[in-house]
Amino acid sequence: MNAFIVELENRPGMLAGLAEAIAGRGINITAVAAATSTDRGEVALLTDDEAGTRAALDDAGVTYRTCAVVSAALDHRPGSLADAARRLATAGVNVEALLVTGMEDDRVILALGVDDADGARAALGELAAS
Repeated sequence: MNAFIVELENRPGMLAGLAEAIAGRGINITAVAAATSTDRGEVALLTDDEAGTRAALDDAGVTYRTCAVVSAALDHRPGSLADAARRLATAGVNVEALLVTGMEDDRVILALGVDDADGARAALGELAAS
């Protein structure tokens, strides 16, 4: 699975246009996170149709990149994200996106967009969700 990281201008309507381009192809966005910095922003998203999303983004003329996604199940308690992030950092794995995809009992399920999926799975060990 891949996450899409889309670069947008930080102005009204940009997120709407992105969501409309994807929805117009009947594609469901299954997870999303976004932030801005001055005049630019990035939206990280997962969808239920990667090929269709790629085509929608290409047709919309937006700048984007993809990264491999590794799922992790973290205890819902202080420090669990810090522990997982330190494991990844120690292994030299860069996190490019982080999306919460759900809760399962007392665990938070994350989708981590990373530059090295195999390295991330190895570093996360028992935290990596299948």
